[in-house]
Amino acid sequence: MPAPECSSCGAVAPRTANCGMPVVSVNSTWSWRDWLGAARVRLNLGRMCYAVTPGLYAIGRPAPDAPVLVTANYKLTFDHVRRAMHGMAGWLLVLDTKGINVWCAAGKGTFGTDELIRAVAATGLAHVVTHRTLIVPQLGAPGVAAHLVQQQTGFRVVYGPVRATDLPAFLAAGMQATPAMRRVTFDLRDRLLVVPVELAMWIKYAVLLALLLALLSGVHGMGYDLAWVCSRGLRAAGLVLLGFVVGGAVTPALLPWLPGRAFAVKGALTGIVVALLCWALGLVQTGSEVLAATLLLGAMASFMGLQFTGASTFTSLSGVRKETRIALPLQSAALLAGIIIWLVAR
Repeated sequence: MPAPECSSCGAVAPRTANCGMPVVSVNSTWSWRDWLGAARVRLNLGRMCYAVTPGLYAIGRPAPDAPVLVTANYKLTFDHVRRAMHGMAGWLLVLDTKGINVWCAAGKGTFGTDELIRAVAATGLAHVVTHRTLIVPQLGAPGVAAHLVQQQTGFRVVYGPVRATDLPAFLAAGMQATPAMRRVTFDLRDRLLVVPVELAMWIKYAVLLALLLALLSGVHGMGYDLAWVCSRGLRAAGLVLLGFVVGGAVTPALLPWLPGRAFAVKGALTGIVVALLCWALGLVQTGSEVLAATLLLGAMASFMGLQFTGASTFTSLSGVRKETRIALPLQSAALLAGIIIWLVAR
């Protein structure tokens, strides 16, 4: 009778390796729960607690000479690695990265030399496999000192490809990576995959701001008029939300083709272009409305473009900090000016 499947990661009940050590076996195919979990974290639902238990896992029926792949315990990363090994057998050494992906964990220090040494010792890996090679993802290299790992564990570190999907070809080539496997790319598909997370993180604030501006649009010198809320107020709210979507989705999609290096500038440009389109379509008419729309859309799109620095492979920490110090005050001033102009433009 087959072992019962785990609902969280496709794991089956622990089995025993040749050395007598208990090892958890996992499937290389995703269940509907895995697909649902991946969709949830893409929408920023439970993303900070989406993790598997650190330890040693077996993919397929690995022999003692099967490769050992090192990864993080962020479940989406774990799932991509095991899915890439479909039809193959291997050992998966999962480090305790506090539920953070490999690249970010390497920068934070949780995917690092000490944790890798600890995991090798804690799992008794030397008694499970007959070879002494660990395949560490290239994006984890900043956190791992290979010479120290070998000194303290006897295991040699080999850096694998950037993407898990290249693992079969990498292993078939005798653990030799091609230049393409070493290159970090961030194409349209990659950028669009992280768009839902960014939108989900900020949607409530955008909606609150849009609602506030809509309600304020009903104020006039004679009191308060709900008809103004339903006309000018809804248009103002629409401009705020439009800037939010443009900056959060259109800017990432067009990122390589937008002029400038600063993400805040790229976002502002998309917002300004859309504001001019709104004027051309007659959605804003007077000069003051056009100016207010330009400021509102530009500020919102610029802010969302700036947030995408955290998801991009194009940025550095120092560059992001510098850009944030400059951009945030300008975005706040533009947003406030846009709100004031819209309210007094009547």
